[in-house]
Amino acid sequence: MSAGRKGDAGNAQDAAVRAPFAHTPYDGSARPFAVGLVPLDLAEWIEHDARFADDLARKEELLAGGGAPVLMSEDGTRAAQQEVLDLLADHLPQRFPDIYAREGERITVRPTGTVVDRLAPGPVPFAAAARLVQEDLVLMRKGGDGYRIAAAALCFPSSWSLAEKFGKAMPEIHEGVPGFNDTRMGAMVARIFDNLPVDRPSWRLNWSLYPGPELHNPRPRIIDPDRLDSDRLTGEREAGTEAGALHVRVERQTLRRLPASGDILFTIRVHHDPVAAFADHPRGRELARGLREQLLALDEAQAAYKGLTTVRPHIADLLQRLADTAGGNAP
Repeated sequence: MSAGRKGDAGNAQDAAVRAPFAHTPYDGSARPFAVGLVPLDLAEWIEHDARFADDLARKEELLAGGGAPVLMSEDGTRAAQQEVLDLLADHLPQRFPDIYAREGERITVRPTGTVVDRLAPGPVPFAAAARLVQEDLVLMRKGGDGYRIAAAALCFPSSWSLAEKFGKAMPEIHEGVPGFNDTRMGAMVARIFDNLPVDRPSWRLNWSLYPGPELHNPRPRIIDPDRLDSDRLTGEREAGTEAGALHVRVERQTLRRLPASGDILFTIRVHHDPVAAFADHPRGRELARGLREQLLALDEAQAAYKGLTTVRPHIADLLQRLADTAGGNAP
């Protein structure tokens, strides 16, 4: 696991609007593979940015089926799913009145035209809730083995499959994550889940690298070193497409205890930006150098988990070239 804080000044919601690179845990502000939870202002629970309509359109495609399952739920979780939908129905029109309109129990998403009836969400309320926000939604419920995934609308996974992890407890979910089950991290996370108060939500960040712009990644990433060169990083972006270009992916994760059910809602908001955009970013030099330093500081197990073992030297060289030419005031 890795964590960090927002790299830009200002609050998290403002940063989300300033994509690309709304959150930069690789800039030296955080340490990879640490828990890194910080208090969450519930006013900033949900993020919104210029990719909103595109992300929700992709969700609609995935929820329609035909690929890896993105919606699963245990019997007995409908009330907790409805609780999440109710919280969103109350929060979103107040926080984003230009994006959401509420008339009675119906919430309209203005940019997409989607209408959700809070009292008639269908057989799986998470399906309706997922159509309102860019975030993925995961319901964690405590059982004999600790907290497990009991329901989820997971459209944008980062190299894991909902079908494989569904119903599993935290140690199994994090099997293979360096330091989770073989150090005190797993026990620490278990205590955090056990003791999380309703009025003390929290959030964290992590980063990874991917070979293209696709948000839906249920399988392990594969970065081809033969496709990593300066032209590959910048040429396709200039041509108007980012297909195949290296992307830095940041997950903004939030945890909050649901007041009625007592379950924990885990949200995942993916920010997925082309590394080439460092070239034009005011902090581009700093960000390229920070990402390079964290990349090189990963131990072998951490690099392997991130799928970077064979490509790390190539990516480090590319980031150095970007740092040498990108904008910003870092020396």
